Amino acid sequence: MRAALLDFLNFLSVELSVMLTAALPVIELKGAIPVGISLGMTPLHAAAVAFVGSMIPVPIILFTVRPVFNYLKSTRAFKKMVYKLTDRSLKNNGGKIQRYGLWGLILLVAVPLPGTGVWSGSLIAALLDMRFKWAFPAILVGNLIAGILIMGISEGLFKVICYGW
Repeated sequence: MRAALLDFLNFLSVELSVMLTAALPVIELKGAIPVGISLGMTPLHAAAVAFVGSMIPVPIILFTVRPVFNYLKSTRAFKKMVYKLTDRSLKNNGGKIQRYGLWGLILLVAVPLPGTGVWSGSLIAALLDMRFKWAFPAILVGNLIAGILIMGISEGLFKVICYGW
């Protein structure tokens, strides 16, 4: 009984580690899937757990960024930083999302490169005042595409590393 409990807690801690890693900005799903695979999870299992973890911050960002940023703009200490962050985010990706709409948001989240992903997509969707009922599904689909891409890349890399060419 005790061994089974310890095995379960160890298994749970691996899943929780992957999920929390995926919820972090910048790392997100792109880093969490390889972490899960390296911790012994199957690529599909790592991708599923990382997907769930990476979606956790999305509603929080979509609902809270605008009110928090509006408050911070009224403070002397954070005003400049908030304007710089919003200007940079909208300048880098906002035009594409405004031009292509939901497809632009899906593509921004789906491309597995630094500076893209659910955090960037959620931030830009919130700054562009996109409705939750449109932004959340677009981010979800883009994240699913990114997860499939990263899972495939990670599985191939781990096979090459473990078994050679």
